[in-house]
Amino acid sequence: MTAENNRRAWMSLLAKAPADRLTALWYSYGASPSFHWLRAPEIGASMVRGRLGGTGAPFNFGEMTLTRCALQLESGEVGHGYVQGRDKDKAQIAALVDALMQGPEASEVTSTILKPLELEMTAAKTVRAEKAAATKVDFFTMVRGEDT
Repeated sequence: MTAENNRRAWMSLLAKAPADRLTALWYSYGASPSFHWLRAPEIGASMVRGRLGGTGAPFNFGEMTLTRCALQLESGEVGHGYVQGRDKDKAQIAALVDALMQGPEASEVTSTILKPLELEMTAAKTVRAEKAAATKVDFFTMVRGEDT
């Protein structure tokens, strides 16, 4: 797996993580590195695109609110945060984690923040899938006597 794919994976995880859980894990990490803003957190909208059936022609589905920011650590690493909604603190934490993942603290950040988030989100997804599977109805066709 390339570094770009790894970054894509942790950025996705940070964007999808519940804000309260990400914040709690960030404070349990304990570090608060010095940084300066390249782009302070700002709230805006982005066009969401969709495809019918997952393979059809793309179309504009609608807009969604997002918050983004960019920062640079004093050690030089640049981090970006893009999160759904209007949560400036979550965007800042996502950007800080992104920047730290590009430096020597990457393994510690992974074990303290990213792995617990990934495990919790996978468990929640499994629970949702089990609940959905419990409501599944299997339809079947019985052969009637006159249909033979």
